[in-house]
Amino acid sequence: MSQTLTQPPSLIGEDYRRLQQQLHEDPNYGEASVGFAPLVAQVLESTRYSEVLDYGAGKGRLGEALRQRVKRPLVIHCYDPAIPQWSAPPAPCGFVACIDVLEHIEPALIDNVLDDLKRVTVGVGVFTVNTGPAVKLLPDGRNAHLIQQPAGWWLQKLTARFELVTFSRIPYGFWVGVECKTK
Repeated sequence: MSQTLTQPPSLIGEDYRRLQQQLHEDPNYGEASVGFAPLVAQVLESTRYSEVLDYGAGKGRLGEALRQRVKRPLVIHCYDPAIPQWSAPPAPCGFVACIDVLEHIEPALIDNVLDDLKRVTVGVGVFTVNTGPAVKLLPDGRNAHLIQQPAGWWLQKLTARFELVTFSRIPYGFWVGVECKTK
């Protein structure tokens, strides 16, 4: 009996991946994660986890900032489909940070990305979402925040996949603390 191999769902289109690679060449692109490092560190310190998956890692700045803030040794795993060295599908991890990423996802692929985020979050997650327009534009002229939806829209999608532990509004959006759903 032969097995049918299925391709994993697409998380990023090839043209968009190239646009994101271009944006990441700008040294000022992808700085939001550093501003959220104190929050992520605080949540991480309240857990037993010493491994972190930075989902949508960009330049890896969150990991660098966490190493300076968290008192115990950390192993940081980076995933970003637009960064060649971090583009392999990540393994599941107990603690997942997804900072200033989801609003950048292509609208047609958001459910695939959220499903993948669910797959890799086997413990706790800290996710931030900006609900309005970005200051930056993509090289093709579109706003860098491809998805500009209110918190309620996002919460419906997130709570379908995760147990919501914390929701907090922040300027320009919100952050959530989530746990994987028990089966």
